[in-house]
Amino acid sequence: MKWFISQETIRSPFKRILERDCGEKVSLCYQCGKCSAGCPIAFQMDYLPNQVMRMIQLGMEEHVLSSRTIWLCASCLTCSARCPREIDVAEIMDYLRRRAYRKGIIPLEETEIPLFNKIFLRNIELFGRLYEMGLIGMFNLLSGEFFKDISLAPKMFLKGKIGIFPKRPKHMKELRKIFKNSEKLGRVKRSRLLQPRLIFLNVFRKFIGKVERLK
Repeated sequence: MKWFISQETIRSPFKRILERDCGEKVSLCYQCGKCSAGCPIAFQMDYLPNQVMRMIQLGMEEHVLSSRTIWLCASCLTCSARCPREIDVAEIMDYLRRRAYRKGIIPLEETEIPLFNKIFLRNIELFGRLYEMGLIGMFNLLSGEFFKDISLAPKMFLKGKIGIFPKRPKHMKELRKIFKNSEKLGRVKRSRLLQPRLIFLNVFRKFIGKVERLK
């Protein structure tokens, strides 16, 4: 990849906005590579974590937000724990995911990840704890895999792993307050569950995949 370094790119507002919203100083990164060396998902990423940090420093917003790396990040905090400059790299990855989602920049092959994240959050908000049947059903419906793993349902029912009806905890009011505070902080957008474009991309990707297999 070629990238022309100039005063404009180095002083890009992207890095300044990220540091302001995250409270993390990306400028402190000196490319030691410890975050990438310890990352358990690095082998699947198109850009290593330290490369993402450098791209932010250079103002390469479009490249960063369109990368698969930010969606594959497991938020295991290994990178944050190993960073000698005490930069919370995992928090930066989380911020990049939120920014990419708001801008609608999601790689076609990774659309299921933000889809699952949004369904999971809404599931917790509605029921106070994980309701497996609702999570699986909604994800299969919106991802285009309507009957995925349906053969496993009877076995899981018999073993008590999933239930038909959700169980609500006692302290739902406190939980709702957490979500309201998250909304104020900009951590979770509650305006709508999913972007219609995201649902379309999931179904489209599954359809194209099935056509390719038939060839």
